[in-house]
Amino acid sequence: MAVLDVQEQEQVEAFKAWWKSNGKWLLIVLAVFAIGFAATQGWKYYKTNQLTEASILYGELEKQLVSNDPKRINDAGQAVIDKFGSTAYAPRAALIMAQVNIDNNDATRAKSQLEWVIQHAEEGGLQNVARLKMVSMLLDEKKYSEALKLLEEKHPESFTGLYADLKGDVLNAQGHIAEARAAYQLALNKMDAESKYRNLVKMKLDALGDAK
Repeated sequence: MAVLDVQEQEQVEAFKAWWKSNGKWLLIVLAVFAIGFAATQGWKYYKTNQLTEASILYGELEKQLVSNDPKRINDAGQAVIDKFGSTAYAPRAALIMAQVNIDNNDATRAKSQLEWVIQHAEEGGLQNVARLKMVSMLLDEKKYSEALKLLEEKHPESFTGLYADLKGDVLNAQGHIAEARAAYQLALNKMDAESKYRNLVKMKLDALGDAK
């Protein structure tokens, strides 16, 4: 079995610390911005005034993020959902609110918002982002069976690496090392070779050591 030396272990811990502080926004960024362009193409079919009003409210939500005030952020985000729940702005607002509530230890509200995205978002990418974030929360709560059930949901090939990585985390937490190793290896195979996220997965795989 391979054993990490002290320097390698320190690198693993340092990367995990970086990920805890910065990586939590990665999926949100992917959803809100990377997927945003494709969504914008569909918005042209909405009435111009509806889009304008929805964008104004969404802009207010973005402004409130600077305040770091959960109540103001939730109020602004909920206004988008209540008035323009059928637009592509609504699930993005829900994802942002969910992350803010996770950061402020309001798991109940965050889960409700993530579930709203899963149930109502028309874009599969946003649904998968919400589902993965929900799995991460369930993992923290040690609700492993629920987490694995969500990870069994169908998803696009582009999300396979992320699903496999989280599955590896759940299995590892359960003590299923061989299965966790296989999941991490699948994640590596599906991720871009230059991805920093992939580097983290590689470190987790190495930390498990070689299969006997």
